Amino acid sequence: MPNTVPSARYDLPWKAVLKHALRAFLDFYFPDFSARIDWRQRPRFRDKEFARSGFSGAPNVMVADILAEVRMRDGRQGLVHIEIQTQRDATMAKRMHDYNYRISETYDLPLASLVLLADEYPRWRPASFDQQFEGTATAFSFGSAKLLDYVTDIEALEASSNPVAWLTLAHWRSQQAHHDPKKLYAAKLHLTALLFRHGWNKKRILVLFDAINWMMTLPEPYQRRYWQAARKLGKEHEMKLLNPLEQMFFDDGIKKGLEQGLEQGRREGAVVLLERLLVKRFGPLSQTTRKKLATASLAQLEAWSDALDEAQSLKQIWE
Repeated sequence: MPNTVPSARYDLPWKAVLKHALRAFLDFYFPDFSARIDWRQRPRFRDKEFARSGFSGAPNVMVADILAEVRMRDGRQGLVHIEIQTQRDATMAKRMHDYNYRISETYDLPLASLVLLADEYPRWRPASFDQQFEGTATAFSFGSAKLLDYVTDIEALEASSNPVAWLTLAHWRSQQAHHDPKKLYAAKLHLTALLFRHGWNKKRILVLFDAINWMMTLPEPYQRRYWQAARKLGKEHEMKLLNPLEQMFFDDGIKKGLEQGLEQGRREGAVVLLERLLVKRFGPLSQTTRKKLATASLAQLEAWSDALDEAQSLKQIWE
């Protein structure tokens, strides 16, 4: 059975890398579309702006993963909406239709809708939404790519200088570990070493390093070993991978209070991510629900994230 990993673990790293390397993502997964974009004009990201605009008086009903304005080679300005779908969801095609409709209504620009299916079900490949009722028909199609199709040649992924090839491999390795800390530790350390193979600049390496630490979460003993190994790798390549707070955390003699502070930071980050995913799935959240999230433990937030995959309502999340 496919491994179920909370989508919150994948949501933030993918979005961060796409914001850093949108062209690399489109070159890798949607090369024909990317070739028609004039990359001399830097994309303008508008997803936060769209989230703030709301719809029908209900803010944040739709929270797009990535919404960017680009200029095409023929001179036209247009929008590209990208969703990273990490779990099988029967409502996904309809959501893509709803996004397209609402974004198009908000902006008077042509729009391309794209989705990366990053789940573990090879045969799940939605690419359209169709609806008919009493002589009225809706037909909507969107571009889609299946991550599993791109992990058939691991050596090619490791050799690729495209950072999205590296992130694709990290995503797949996370899934394949099946919560086994030994496998996940080995994969994470190997991927960290690969960061220095392609001569990427410091900013890119640090963006990817942050992404892997969000995506490939290890139990504390393994994470401590990983930080020590990562710090050694950084020194070998004359680069500080860890920020000063992380350096302090893994030095000998660290105070317990700092560890608790980092734990609190992880919990707050998990609240933000889970809240965003719930809004995307079920619409605006009540004050009661937001308070429930704000006061939950990290373990409880992770359990709710696990439940999100199969839940059809908010009530089922809490059960």
